[in-house]
Amino acid sequence: MILLVDNGSVFTKNIVEFLCSTKSDHAVMPFDKVNLGDLEKFDSFILSGRRHNDQAMNALNSKIIHHAISHKKPLLGICYGAEILALSTGGTIKRMSSLQKGPSMVQVMQENPLCDGVIQVYQSHSFEVSSLGKSLIPLGRSDACKYEIFQYENSHIFGTQFHPEMSGDGLSLIEKFINI
Repeated sequence: MILLVDNGSVFTKNIVEFLCSTKSDHAVMPFDKVNLGDLEKFDSFILSGRRHNDQAMNALNSKIIHHAISHKKPLLGICYGAEILALSTGGTIKRMSSLQKGPSMVQVMQENPLCDGVIQVYQSHSFEVSSLGKSLIPLGRSDACKYEIFQYENSHIFGTQFHPEMSGDGLSLIEKFINI
Protein backbone atom coordinates (compact mmCIF):
# COMPACT_ATOMS: atom_id res chain seq x y z
CA MET A 1 0.00 0.00 0.00
CA ILE A 2 1.19 3.52 -0.86
CA LEU A 3 1.01 6.33 1.68
CA LEU A 4 0.52 9.70 0.02
CA VAL A 5 1.52 12.37 2.53
CA ASP A 6 -0.43 15.55 1.82
CA ASN A 7 1.83 18.48 2.71
CA GLY A 8 -0.72 21.03 1.52
CA SER A 9 0.03 21.30 -2.19
CA VAL A 10 -2.80 22.57 -4.38
CA PHE A 11 -1.87 19.72 -6.75
CA THR A 12 -2.26 16.84 -4.26
CA LYS A 13 -5.78 16.20 -5.56
CA ASN A 14 -4.26 15.44 -8.97
CA ILE A 15 -2.04 12.75 -7.41
CA VAL A 16 -5.07 11.27 -5.62
CA GLU A 17 -7.13 11.22 -8.84
CA PHE A 18 -4.29 9.51 -10.69
CA LEU A 19 -3.76 6.88 -7.97
CA CYS A 20 -7.51 6.18 -8.05
CA SER A 21 -7.48 5.90 -11.86
CA THR A 22 -4.72 3.29 -11.69
CA LYS A 23 -6.59 1.42 -8.96
CA SER A 24 -3.50 1.61 -6.75
CA ASP A 25 -3.93 0.55 -3.16
CA HIS A 26 -3.24 3.80 -1.31
CA ALA A 27 -4.03 5.97 1.68
CA VAL A 28 -3.92 9.77 1.74
CA MET A 29 -3.08 11.54 4.99
CA PRO A 30 -2.40 15.16 5.85
CA PHE A 31 1.12 15.34 7.29
CA ASP A 32 -0.18 16.27 10.74
CA LYS A 33 -2.30 13.09 10.88
CA VAL A 34 0.52 10.64 10.01
CA ASN A 35 1.39 8.31 12.88
CA LEU A 36 5.06 7.32 12.64
CA GLY A 37 4.23 4.03 14.33
CA ASP A 38 2.04 3.10 11.35
CA LEU A 39 4.78 3.48 8.69
CA GLU A 40 5.43 -0.28 8.79
CA LYS A 41 1.97 -0.81 7.22
CA PHE A 42 3.02 0.91 3.99
CA ASP A 43 5.09 -0.49 1.14
CA SER A 44 5.97 2.89 -0.40
CA PHE A 45 5.55 6.64 0.06
CA ILE A 46 4.78 9.73 -1.98
CA LEU A 47 5.55 13.09 -0.40
CA SER A 48 3.54 15.92 -1.99
CA GLY A 49 4.53 19.51 -2.48
CA ARG A 50 3.58 22.19 0.02
CA ARG A 51 2.24 25.73 0.25
CA HIS A 52 3.87 26.92 3.47
CA ASN A 53 6.98 26.10 5.43
CA ASP A 54 6.28 24.29 8.69
CA GLN A 55 8.87 22.88 11.10
CA ALA A 56 6.63 20.00 12.19
CA MET A 57 6.00 19.09 8.55
CA ASN A 58 9.74 19.16 7.83
CA ALA A 59 10.50 16.93 10.82
CA LEU A 60 7.79 14.38 9.95
CA ASN A 61 8.74 14.15 6.26
CA SER A 62 12.39 13.73 7.21
CA LYS A 63 11.46 10.82 9.50
CA ILE A 64 9.46 9.19 6.69
CA ILE A 65 12.49 9.55 4.39
CA HIS A 66 14.80 7.94 6.94
CA HIS A 67 12.25 5.14 7.45
CA ALA A 68 12.13 4.52 3.67
CA ILE A 69 15.94 4.47 3.47
CA SER A 70 16.45 2.16 6.44
CA HIS A 71 13.64 -0.22 5.40
CA LYS A 72 14.50 -0.08 1.67
CA LYS A 73 11.02 1.11 0.70
CA PRO A 74 10.28 3.13 -2.47
CA LEU A 75 9.67 6.85 -1.99
CA LEU A 76 8.86 9.65 -4.43
CA GLY A 77 9.37 13.19 -3.18
CA ILE A 78 7.57 15.78 -5.32
CA CYS A 79 8.77 19.44 -5.33
CA TYR A 80 8.91 20.11 -1.56
CA GLY A 81 9.16 16.32 -1.12
CA ALA A 82 12.33 16.37 -3.26
CA GLU A 83 13.68 19.36 -1.35
CA ILE A 84 13.21 17.70 2.04
CA LEU A 85 14.73 14.48 0.60
CA ALA A 86 17.81 16.47 -0.41
CA LEU A 87 17.99 18.26 2.96
CA SER A 88 17.52 15.00 4.91
CA THR A 89 20.43 13.35 3.08
CA GLY A 90 23.03 16.14 3.20
CA GLY A 91 21.98 18.41 0.33
CA THR A 92 20.96 22.06 0.30
CA ILE A 93 18.18 24.19 -1.16
CA LYS A 94 18.03 27.87 -2.08
CA ARG A 95 15.47 30.46 -3.10
CA MET A 96 15.41 30.95 -6.86
CA SER A 97 15.78 34.40 -8.43
CA SER A 98 12.28 34.02 -9.91
CA LEU A 99 9.23 31.82 -9.49
CA GLN A 100 9.24 28.83 -11.84
CA LYS A 101 5.70 28.24 -13.07
CA GLY A 102 4.44 26.47 -16.16
CA PRO A 103 5.58 23.86 -18.66
CA SER A 104 9.27 22.99 -18.91
CA MET A 105 11.47 20.39 -20.56
CA VAL A 106 13.73 18.12 -18.51
CA GLN A 107 16.69 16.31 -20.04
CA VAL A 108 17.19 12.91 -18.44
CA MET A 109 20.95 12.34 -18.21
CA GLN A 110 21.21 8.98 -16.48
CA GLU A 111 19.45 5.68 -16.93
CA ASN A 112 16.74 5.09 -14.33
CA PRO A 113 13.48 3.12 -13.97
CA LEU A 114 11.17 6.18 -14.17
CA CYS A 115 11.91 8.07 -17.39
CA ASP A 116 14.34 8.71 -20.22
CA GLY A 117 15.10 11.17 -23.01
CA VAL A 118 13.44 14.57 -22.77
CA ILE A 119 10.23 14.82 -20.76
CA GLN A 120 7.71 17.65 -20.55
CA VAL A 121 6.92 18.61 -16.97
CA TYR A 122 5.13 21.30 -14.99
CA GLN A 123 7.05 23.61 -12.65
CA SER A 124 5.60 25.51 -9.69
CA HIS A 125 8.26 26.46 -7.16
CA SER A 126 10.40 29.31 -5.87
CA PHE A 127 13.02 27.12 -4.13
CA GLU A 128 15.32 24.57 -5.72
CA VAL A 129 17.72 21.86 -4.68
CA SER A 130 21.10 23.60 -4.97
CA SER A 131 23.40 20.72 -3.99
CA LEU A 132 23.05 16.99 -3.52
CA GLY A 133 24.46 15.03 -0.62
CA LYS A 134 27.00 12.28 -1.36
CA SER A 135 24.29 9.61 -1.53
CA LEU A 136 22.09 11.34 -4.15
CA ILE A 137 22.59 10.76 -7.88
CA PRO A 138 21.47 13.45 -10.37
CA LEU A 139 19.24 11.98 -13.09
CA GLY A 140 17.76 14.97 -14.94
CA ARG A 141 18.11 18.73 -15.38
CA SER A 142 16.38 21.67 -17.04
CA ASP A 143 17.49 25.13 -18.09
CA ALA A 144 16.20 26.49 -14.78
CA CYS A 145 17.24 23.70 -12.35
CA LYS A 146 20.36 21.58 -12.21
CA TYR A 147 18.68 18.84 -10.12
CA GLU A 148 15.19 18.19 -11.55
CA ILE A 149 15.28 14.45 -10.83
CA PHE A 150 17.57 12.58 -8.48
CA GLN A 151 17.85 9.20 -6.81
CA TYR A 152 19.10 8.00 -3.44
CA GLU A 153 22.01 5.65 -4.21
CA ASN A 154 20.73 2.68 -6.24
CA SER A 155 17.45 2.49 -4.34
CA HIS A 156 13.88 3.22 -5.42
CA ILE A 157 13.94 6.58 -3.63
CA PHE A 158 13.53 9.54 -5.99
CA GLY A 159 12.96 13.27 -5.93
CA THR A 160 11.44 15.44 -8.65
CA GLN A 161 11.76 19.21 -8.37
CA PHE A 162 8.80 19.52 -10.78
CA HIS A 163 5.20 18.37 -10.30
CA PRO A 164 4.80 15.08 -12.25
CA GLU A 165 1.10 15.02 -11.40
CA MET A 166 0.57 17.95 -13.81
CA SER A 167 1.77 16.54 -17.17
CA GLY A 168 1.39 13.40 -19.26
CA ASP A 169 5.10 12.56 -19.08
CA GLY A 170 4.98 13.19 -15.33
CA LEU A 171 1.99 10.90 -14.85
CA SER A 172 3.90 8.21 -16.73
CA LEU A 173 6.77 8.72 -14.24
CA ILE A 174 4.36 8.29 -11.29
CA GLU A 175 2.89 5.16 -12.87
CA LYS A 176 6.35 3.64 -13.28
CA PHE A 177 7.11 4.53 -9.66
CA ILE A 178 3.99 2.84 -8.30
CA ASN A 179 4.78 -0.28 -10.34
CA ILE A 180 8.37 -0.63 -9.08
